[in-house]
Amino acid sequence: MGRTSPPASSENMVFTSSFSFVTALTPQLSVGSKNENSDDVRLSHRDRFLSESERLVAMNPRRTRESFATLDPRVWHEKPINAILDEFKVDPTLGLDSKTASERLMQYGPNSLERDKRIPLYLIFLLQFANVIIVLLMAASVASIILKEYVEGIAIIVIVTLNAIIATFQEHNASNALSALQKMATPQCVVVRDGGRQVLVPSEELVCGDLVILTTGDIVPADLRLIHSSDFKVNEMILTGESDDVLKKFDAEVHESDKLTADNMVFASTSVATGHATGVVVETGMQTRVGSIAALLQEGTTNTQNSNCWHRMMDKCSPKMTPLQLSLHQLGVLMGTVVLGICVIVFVVGMLRGNANPKDPDRSVTLYIVMIAVSLAVSAVPEGLPMVVTICLSTGTAEMVKKNVLVRKLAAVESLGASSVICTDKTGTLTEGKMTAVKMWSDSVMYDITGIGFTPNGDILHNGVSQIKPPNVSIPVRTTLLSAVLCSNTSLQKEENDSGASEWVPMGNSSEAPLIVAAAKAGIWREDVMRKYPRQTEVPFSSTRKMMITVNELPMNETRFDMLEFPANTTMIANVKGAPNYLVKNCTQFVRTDGVLTAMNESDRTKILEAVDTLSSQALRVLAVAVRPLQKMPFSNDEEDIEVKFSRLSSPLIFVGLVASMDPPRYGVKTAIQKARQASIRTVMITGDYLKTAVAIAREIDLLPANSTADAQAVDCSVLRSSQNVYLPDVKLDEVTSQVSVFARAKPEDKIEIVKSLQRQGHVAAMTGDGVNDAPALKEADIGVAMGISGTAVAKGASDMILMDDNFCSIVSAVEKGREIYGNIQRFVCFLLSTNFGEIAVIFTTIAVGMPNPLEPMQILVLNLFADGMAAVALSLEKGDGSVMKERPRPRSERIVYGRLWVIVLLNAFLIAFGALIVFTCGLYWNFQDVFLDDIIDEIDANKGETAYRNAVCMRWKGLGHGWQKYSNCGARARNGTYLFAENIRFQEYYETDTFLCYNEDFECISVGTSRSQTMAFIYITTMEMLRAYTARSFTKSVFEDTYSNKWMQVAAAGSLILTLSVTNIPVINDTIFGFSHIEWYEWMLSMVFALVMVIFGEMLKWVYRVRDRHRRHDAMEEALVQEIQTLQTRVEHLESRLEL
Repeated sequence: MGRTSPPASSENMVFTSSFSFVTALTPQLSVGSKNENSDDVRLSHRDRFLSESERLVAMNPRRTRESFATLDPRVWHEKPINAILDEFKVDPTLGLDSKTASERLMQYGPNSLERDKRIPLYLIFLLQFANVIIVLLMAASVASIILKEYVEGIAIIVIVTLNAIIATFQEHNASNALSALQKMATPQCVVVRDGGRQVLVPSEELVCGDLVILTTGDIVPADLRLIHSSDFKVNEMILTGESDDVLKKFDAEVHESDKLTADNMVFASTSVATGHATGVVVETGMQTRVGSIAALLQEGTTNTQNSNCWHRMMDKCSPKMTPLQLSLHQLGVLMGTVVLGICVIVFVVGMLRGNANPKDPDRSVTLYIVMIAVSLAVSAVPEGLPMVVTICLSTGTAEMVKKNVLVRKLAAVESLGASSVICTDKTGTLTEGKMTAVKMWSDSVMYDITGIGFTPNGDILHNGVSQIKPPNVSIPVRTTLLSAVLCSNTSLQKEENDSGASEWVPMGNSSEAPLIVAAAKAGIWREDVMRKYPRQTEVPFSSTRKMMITVNELPMNETRFDMLEFPANTTMIANVKGAPNYLVKNCTQFVRTDGVLTAMNESDRTKILEAVDTLSSQALRVLAVAVRPLQKMPFSNDEEDIEVKFSRLSSPLIFVGLVASMDPPRYGVKTAIQKARQASIRTVMITGDYLKTAVAIAREIDLLPANSTADAQAVDCSVLRSSQNVYLPDVKLDEVTSQVSVFARAKPEDKIEIVKSLQRQGHVAAMTGDGVNDAPALKEADIGVAMGISGTAVAKGASDMILMDDNFCSIVSAVEKGREIYGNIQRFVCFLLSTNFGEIAVIFTTIAVGMPNPLEPMQILVLNLFADGMAAVALSLEKGDGSVMKERPRPRSERIVYGRLWVIVLLNAFLIAFGALIVFTCGLYWNFQDVFLDDIIDEIDANKGETAYRNAVCMRWKGLGHGWQKYSNCGARARNGTYLFAENIRFQEYYETDTFLCYNEDFECISVGTSRSQTMAFIYITTMEMLRAYTARSFTKSVFEDTYSNKWMQVAAAGSLILTLSVTNIPVINDTIFGFSHIEWYEWMLSMVFALVMVIFGEMLKWVYRVRDRHRRHDAMEEALVQEIQTLQTRVEHLESRLEL
C-alpha cells in the first residue's frame, strides 16, 4: 500500500514563523518519542510509522469494530481458493506476468491509502502571523497609520510580510524534502511473477491477483487470501485493538465467522509475528479493510466535528517537539517572560518621564514608548532561531541520507551527538553480509569449498580431490547439502543488475544463501529437490530454539534419501539445521564417511564441538545439519502448538555434518571503530554467533583492544544469567557490561538487558537490529538503528534511524554528522543569544539613564531579521573538519547552552552593548555636546504646554568635515513645518540671544543629529555581529584558523555589508523609511574599527580557554597513563598467580 514501512510519519511538516518563541521550533519527521504516552504504548511497534488513515483506525478500536458491520460484504474468506485464483486469472505457482500486472495497475491505480492532505501554501503563510510578537508589531503599525505615521506603519507591514514569505518558502521546501525522503524508502514486498520468479516490487505496484510471499517481520501490504502458510501468526492490533498474535492458516474453515477478521486471510497494515505464508491479493488501496474503515471513520469525524475544524487544523500543524526543540522552546519562553517584564518597566518609566522622540517631538509620547517597548521585545526574542534550526536539521539529515543513513526521528540527531556506546550486530553490519561456504566437516574429515560470492561455480574438495563428482562422491557431503536445502526458504536465481548484466542473487534469508550456493555447486538445486521431496510441515527458526526443522516426504516406495539408506518403513525425513551446540545435544547417531549410521557417544560429541571451535576460531560461522527418518508424523494433523511440534521432531537426531561460512569484514570497519574509539565511543558487538567466531572477527577488525584478553573482553551471554536462568542483579550485570566488548550467543532479551545496564552507567546507547524480536531493544535504546536491507518492517518501525546499506561505517558517519549538526545548532544559538542580549542591554541602558533610543523599531527589525539571520544561516551550514570526533561525547543532561557557553554569550553581549553605547555616545556628543535626552529636548513654555527645542549648540568638531550651517533669526519649526511658538512673541522673551543655529531653513539639527548617531550605532552593531559570526564558528579555535572554509559565511558577510550600505545610503530608503542619515568617513571608521577592537577582546577569552584545555588534556593523559600502568601490573600479577597454580 505504500505505507508498509515509510521512513517517517506522513504528518505534514509545518514550521512556525521565524518570530515564534511559543510554538514548535522545527519540523517533526515523525511522532512519538522515547517517553511515549499511553496511546503510543497501546499502538505498540506500529505507532511510529502509521499513516493518517492507519492512525485513525488504530486510535478508534471500538468504532473500528462497529464499522465492520457496515462494510460491503466481501466474502473472500468463504470462497474456495481455486475460485479466487480463477477470478483473478493467476496460476498459484507461476503468478501474474508483468504485462498483466502493469495493465491492472493502470486500470485500478496504485495500492496506497489516500495521501494526507498537505497544508496549502496560503494557510502556511497565514500561520506565520499567529504569535504574540507579530500581533504586537501589526498593532503598532496600525496605530502608526491611524496617527498618520504612514511610512513607518507601512514599512513594518512590508517587513513582517516579507519575513512571512521567506518562512513560508522555507517550510514548503522542507515539506518537499520530507516527501523526497519518504520516496527513497518506498516499502517493497516479494511477489511471484513471470513464471514463478520471486521479485521485489514496490508495495504501491501490487495489483489484485498478485502472489505475495510474507515472512516474519513483514507488514502486510494488501488484503490477502492465504494459499499456503507455516506457523503463521499475525498481529492485528491496528484493526481489533487486541495485542495477542493470531494464528492464520490457509486451510482454516471459516463460514459465518463471528471474528472481526477471518483466519484464512491477512489484512493490510497488520504485521507478521512469526512464520511465513503466501497469499493472493484480493483488495488494494482504499478498498482494503483498513482503507474502508478509515473512510467511514473519516466521514463520521467530518460530520461531527466541522465546528472544530480550526482546532483540528492547529493540532495537525503543531507537531510534538524533540528534547532539543523543547529546550529551545523553554529558553524562548523564559526570554519572552523576562523581556515582557522589562518592557513593562520601560513603558512605565518612559510614560512617567514623558520622554519624547528627539527626531519627532510632535509625535505621541504614548505611541513612541509603545514602539520602544516592542523594539525591546523584538531584540529579546531570537526571531531567526526557528527558521535557522529548521535549515540546519533539514540540510543535516539530507546529508546523512548521502551517507546511507535515513533519520526517522529528529530526536535521534540530538542523541547521536551524545552517544557513548554503539551496540552492533556482527553479520551484515561489521561484516559484508555476503556469506560464502568455505568449509565442511563430517566424521572427522574436513572439506574445502571453492568459489566465492553467489555464483554457483566451484567444487568441494578433500586433499585436492573432488567429493561431488564420480567416482569420489561423498555421502555425508551430499546428504548435508541436500538436507540444508530442504530445510531452507531461500532460492537462487538470476537477476539483472543496474548495468543490465545478469548475476546470481539469493532471494530470502541471507544466512541460508551460502548453503543454497554450496548445494548448487554440487548440482543440488532447491526447485528440483522440493518437487522430489515435498514439504509437509515446518518449525521456523527462532532465537530461543536456535534451530529450524522441516519434514519432507520421500518418493513413493523409496527409502533412500539421495545416497543415504534409511529403514524400510521410512516415509518422511525431518531435516534440521541450527546452532551446533544446541543441535548436537539432541543427536544420538551420526553418518560415517561410508554412509553407515553409527551410535554417537560423548567422545563423538566432543570431536564435533572441537571441530566447531577450530572453524569458529578462523572467524567462520558454523551451522550443523541433522536428519531424522520418520514412519509417520509424530503429532496429529490438528496440532497447532509450534512448541509441541518442535519437541516431537527435534530428537533423536542423526548428525550429518557442519557447514562453515566466511563473512569477511566490511571495508572501512576497522578504521570506523578506531575513529569511534578516538571519539571516546565504545563499540560493543552483540551477536548470535559462536563465541570463538565473534572473538576472531573482533580481533580482525580491532574491536578488541590490542592489550586485552578474550576472557576479559568477550563472553557468552549465558554468563548474564544465574543457574536458574534469571538475569544477574543489576550491580553484577553492570560490572560485566562495563568491561565486555563482545557478547556471543545473544538472544533479543539479552540486548534489552545490556542496553538497560549501559544506560544505568550513564551511557547513551545506540543499538542495531533487524528482526521482529529486536524491536523492543531498538525502542529501549537511546538510538534504535534498523537495517535497511536485511531489516524487517517491524524493526524499521521501532527504530529512530535506518542504515540503508546495513554498514557499521555509516553509524560512525552518522554520529559524526550528528555531532556536527548539534554543534552548528549550539553555535548559532549562542550567536543569536549574544547579539540579541547585546541589543537588549544597549536599548535598556540608554532608556534607563535617559539617553535617546539608539535603535528605532524599523532598524531593529532589519537588523535582527536580515543581518543576524544571514549570519546564523551561514553558521548552520558550517562543515565539519573531523575535530568533533576528537572530543568526548557530551553528557546526556548537558543543556545546549551551558556554563562556559553562557560566559561566551554574556561576554560578547556585553562587548556588543558596551561598544554600541560608546559609539552612540560619541555620535551624540559630536552633534550636540550633550548625550542625555533632557539636555537635548526641553519644555520652554510649561504654561501653554508647548514643546519646543532647546537653544542647543548643534555643532561639529572643527576640522572633521562639513558641520551644521549657521543661520540667524530663523523660525523654530518642527520637521513637519508647524511653528512651535506664537509669531507675536519675541524670541528674546525666552532666550538670551536671538541667534539660532538652523539647518536647511528648519530647526532640524536635533532630528538629524540623533539620526546620525543611530546610524553610527547601527553600523557598529552590524559590523560587530558579522565579526562575531566569524568568531562563533568555534568556541575555542582562533578566528584566523580556516577563516574562509565556509563559503556561506563569505556570502553572509557580503550580504550584510550590502544591506548596511543600502539602508544607510540609498535616498528615501535610508531617511524616510529607516530613519538613517548620511555620515562622514571618520564616523564610519569609528564604528567599524571599534567593532574590530571588541572582537579582539572576545578572542582573548577563547585563548584563555585554549590554554586551560591544553593543561587539562595533559593532566588527563598523565592520569590515563598511570591507570594503564596499574592495569598492566594487575594483569601481570593475575597471570603470575595462575602460573603458580
